[in-house]
Amino acid sequence: MGNISFLNPEFFWLFLLIPLAGAWLFWKKNQQTANLKISSTLGFKDSKSLLVKLHPILNVMRILALSSLIIAMARPRTVDISNQTKTTKGIDIVLAMDVSGSMLAKDLKPNRMEALKELAADFVEERPNDRIGLVLYASEAYTKTPVTSDKAVVLEAIKSIKYDNVLQDGTGIGMGLATAVNRLKDSKAKSKIIILLTDGVNNAGFIEPETAADIAKQYGIKVYTIGVGTNGMAESPYAISPSGELLFQMMKVEIDEQLMRGIARKTDGKYFRATSNSKLAQIYGEINKLETTEIEELKFYDYDEKYRPFVWIALALILVEVGLRNTVYRSFI
Repeated sequence: MGNISFLNPEFFWLFLLIPLAGAWLFWKKNQQTANLKISSTLGFKDSKSLLVKLHPILNVMRILALSSLIIAMARPRTVDISNQTKTTKGIDIVLAMDVSGSMLAKDLKPNRMEALKELAADFVEERPNDRIGLVLYASEAYTKTPVTSDKAVVLEAIKSIKYDNVLQDGTGIGMGLATAVNRLKDSKAKSKIIILLTDGVNNAGFIEPETAADIAKQYGIKVYTIGVGTNGMAESPYAISPSGELLFQMMKVEIDEQLMRGIARKTDGKYFRATSNSKLAQIYGEINKLETTEIEELKFYDYDEKYRPFVWIALALILVEVGLRNTVYRSFI
């Protein structure tokens, strides 16, 4: 049951008249009372019957009936509000993430890959009305998760990302972008977005990034590109020890920003440079604001009128009072 509200609360001002009504009834009772002078009242002591004692209840019933009518005129009712959300402009998004060995560089904390995973998960959770897919690439690319509205599947896929030998090491930007385009080319969504992340220079794959960008433009897909890595030097993996552990040394950060800007410009997207965890978070936030989903919220109000019981109570009190006055108390002084 919803909260009780009143359609005409101004009628409650009538309660100010209740004391006046009570005073008028008291005055009328005194006017109707006959005066009789006698020498002594000893013979009348303890002679009041039950009817005499209950006579004032008639006026109380009239006051209660009036109060019930005032409440009924104020129209008490409960309201149950239900919301229905309708997405009028859905967006399909594919995250194309570089998982080459250089993504283990420690210029972002704890490393580029883990920082990227954390913020990508936050981004997915903030897009409840969109469909999202995940593409991973190094020298080759594959679809980790097709475009889906099941956020739990996407979040689990992001959580499971790690550096391994499934893909040959290298940075095939064109391969990653082309695979992402392939996920979206048949989409019926009004807006199709790719977020392409890399920390290096295109040095692998048989599809040129420019060619993949042309295909994206042909299908009306907008590409936001993000270069991940600090300016200058970063502690990056360069070899694997005999025990299987990665060896790190300070290495120069090289990102083909000209290529990334070109891809974004060609597809009406935008290029960002993430040099720190906070900067990467800001970039995701900005993309989140740039690509909004139009949502129409419909509210349905179900009113349940509650004034009828008060009308019946008032009517019953009036009938009982009139009945008593014209029967039991008909000749009552």
